[in-house]
Amino acid sequence: MVRPVSILTTPVTPHDHRWGPSTARLTLVQYGGYQCPSCGSAYPLLMNLLEHLGDQMCFVFRHFPRSDVYPHAQHAAEAAEAAASQGKFWPMHHHLYAHQHALGSGYLVEYAVALGLDVRQFLREVTGDRFVSRIQADIASGRASGVVDTPTFFINGHRYHGNHTQNAIWDTLSTL
Repeated sequence: MVRPVSILTTPVTPHDHRWGPSTARLTLVQYGGYQCPSCGSAYPLLMNLLEHLGDQMCFVFRHFPRSDVYPHAQHAAEAAEAAASQGKFWPMHHHLYAHQHALGSGYLVEYAVALGLDVRQFLREVTGDRFVSRIQADIASGRASGVVDTPTFFINGHRYHGNHTQNAIWDTLSTL
């Protein structure tokens, strides 16, 4: 019998999208997708944790779009990366979760405009598949760590198997 991987096999690097100091005592890595309803439900919980823990926590987001289930997941991830190339990953990340029900291509362009991105560059990068390999690398790192569904969390390198509720995650974090 194959035992599921329960550790993060690809360590956090400066290449990752990080919120919070890399020296924080807690590092929470999420593999997620922008169209995934469970990721959307976890989003406010994560923002609340970041607000309360401040510099004690580093949050890392890695793409794991489930394109087989969610038709706009891949393009939303590419839009986040195109925003990142203009220094606005986190604003786009927040915008995509706030508008999770509307992730078609036309909406993504509207979000780029709303965030003040260079829309020509944004379109060139998204339609040119510039970030496909970056997203595939996140997916591969997730699979190497046993990720099959979203959201999947790792806390200080160890897979979190508990409920995705504020109290459950808070209880786990408080024991570390």
